[in-house]
Amino acid sequence: MKKKQHPGGKACQGKTENTNVKRKNPCEIGPIDAQERRQKAYHIRQKAAYLQKKLPHTDHPCNGDEDSFSNKIGNYSKGLSHNPLGVVDPKAYKAFIHALKTGKPDDFERIPLGGVVKFANPQAAYAFDLAGPDSYHLGIIAPPPFSSAWEASEMAELYWQALTRDVPFADYGTNTLTIMAASDLSAFSKFKGPKVSGVVTTDTLFRGNTPGDLIGPYISQFLWKDIPFGATTIVQRYRTTVADDDHMTSYEDWLNIQNGLSPATKNVFDSTPRYIRNGRDLGEWVHWDFTYQGLLATCLILLSFGGAALDRANPYLLSRTQGGFITFGAPHILDLVARAARTALEAAWFQKFLIHRRLRPEEFGGHVHNHLTGAASYPINTELLHSQAVSQVFNKFGTYLLPMAYPEGCPTHPAYPSGHACIAGAAVTMLKAFFDELFVIPNPVVACSNGLSLLPYSDSSLTIGGELNKLAANIALGRDTAGVHWRSDGIEGLKLGEKVAIGILQDYKSTFNEDFDGFSLTKFNGTTIKIK
Repeated sequence: MKKKQHPGGKACQGKTENTNVKRKNPCEIGPIDAQERRQKAYHIRQKAAYLQKKLPHTDHPCNGDEDSFSNKIGNYSKGLSHNPLGVVDPKAYKAFIHALKTGKPDDFERIPLGGVVKFANPQAAYAFDLAGPDSYHLGIIAPPPFSSAWEASEMAELYWQALTRDVPFADYGTNTLTIMAASDLSAFSKFKGPKVSGVVTTDTLFRGNTPGDLIGPYISQFLWKDIPFGATTIVQRYRTTVADDDHMTSYEDWLNIQNGLSPATKNVFDSTPRYIRNGRDLGEWVHWDFTYQGLLATCLILLSFGGAALDRANPYLLSRTQGGFITFGAPHILDLVARAARTALEAAWFQKFLIHRRLRPEEFGGHVHNHLTGAASYPINTELLHSQAVSQVFNKFGTYLLPMAYPEGCPTHPAYPSGHACIAGAAVTMLKAFFDELFVIPNPVVACSNGLSLLPYSDSSLTIGGELNKLAANIALGRDTAGVHWRSDGIEGLKLGEKVAIGILQDYKSTFNEDFDGFSLTKFNGTTIKIK
């Protein structure tokens, strides 16, 4: 009989499973000996690598702004030198692009910075990983171009998010500013946020587009409920900043930050920790969270719900003699949540630096300001220039700059896609694979308008799947509330992270001894897939 040919490799050497095999070590037991184990481990890794190698080439479209504008106003340049209009020094930008093209560490050291702020790890764009898809195999759509109505609508949303940072989510239906924001955004021809009958409402305002996003409170239960943390419990009341703590609204401050100088202002903090109750609180939470903090907390909350919350395909749910632990138990799930987070960042950094180099909203805000004050003339879509968002910002701050929640503004890496969104998309996808998405969350809560307490919530049932989607949107779009990202950075970043997690699960599906029928989960687009 011929030996079985392994995809991409030589015929498998060694014996099939044989419990009677003679071993050199009499203490060793099991269905295969050391040599067979070595061969099997090799072929599992070889198969995963071969399947990745077989993937078709992925196109990486961009929006064309880098070629459309010789002065690079459509691309990220923060940290380099800029002229008084905030337009990047062409020599500095050329050196930046040269380093990205060569990938040589010495070329990155030769980039002439404009101030003291360094770029955030551009060489991570070239990193390889040993599990899951390679960054180059994963694609996302091109972001909206600089002059498009789509870009205009996203900038208008950011202006409104800045203007309404201090409005409690619970008050969106009655607050004058949020009512005005919903009306204004409804007028944009290409706005892609959620709507009801084609109209943005205060119930859909600033929310995500995935199943569950529009059900219940704005904030996910996983950002409010207590976190079981070993021998203690973490109450999710966090440090936040005071009302009207907005930054980079003067042109001098804005230009200094674009040149990479240290901020001249600092955040002013509230003396009382609060549950997340408005955009300012959410923006501050995603200012200081570590990479997968919210997803780790969510995993711990989900594990506290017990076996009833686990996915029905878990092979240990019906076992009479065993429980899951290293496989299909808490260590397994916790590990994959963390593992997916870093791999998702690698995929994000590839897109950020080597494909898109999309400008940040604060950079775009400077161009809006210079255009409307007559200092320059740029092809900014008129839907934005004639919007209530722009006039409201100018009436309050005296400039057309985007008011930022952070004194330093955005991080020093390009906008598209959002790293927070990629992490959230990947980790949430992992959690969907291990937990029952239809499980109804017990004892749901909602924060009161001052953020000092949680109240019972009973208006609708909230499921694990819906609240995981909402958590992903909160983390992704919470960065928009602070002014550092665009809506499409978050929405497309979630999808990229989802692809990363699915690829990792595919690589690991052959590593289990249990009778396991495969992972099932609902994607952000609402379709259900099975990985087996």
